[in-house]
Amino acid sequence: MAQKLKISSAALVAQARARIPEIETADLISRLGDPDLEIIDIRDVREREKTGFIPGARHVPRGMVEFWVDPESPYFRDFFGEEKRFVFHCASGWRSALTVATLADMGFKAAHLKDGFTDWVAQGGPFEHNT
Repeated sequence: MAQKLKISSAALVAQARARIPEIETADLISRLGDPDLEIIDIRDVREREKTGFIPGARHVPRGMVEFWVDPESPYFRDFFGEEKRFVFHCASGWRSALTVATLADMGFKAAHLKDGFTDWVAQGGPFEHNT
């Protein structure tokens, strides 16, 4: 029998969404190519291979995000030190909401794509596949 949880994953996502900036798909599509914008794809590499990815989006494995944004971490990535607007995304907006809430707790400013890559594709946003 599964353990009784104090809070469900859905409730965690709802709490995160209540306190972070969310970007609508159409708004992000219209900003694609903005040099002041950095789109961060936190999906698993297999998801990216199967469904494609937003052109120009950086892949940052979900398990490394907190370490890559932290200048004091040995895993810090310089692009997170740039003066840009960071928008994180996953497939449906759940993982990216939790990620951005955690980053807010760390003091890192970011937003997330509210309905994720699935909605991006459904709304006609451009995407690519590795060849």
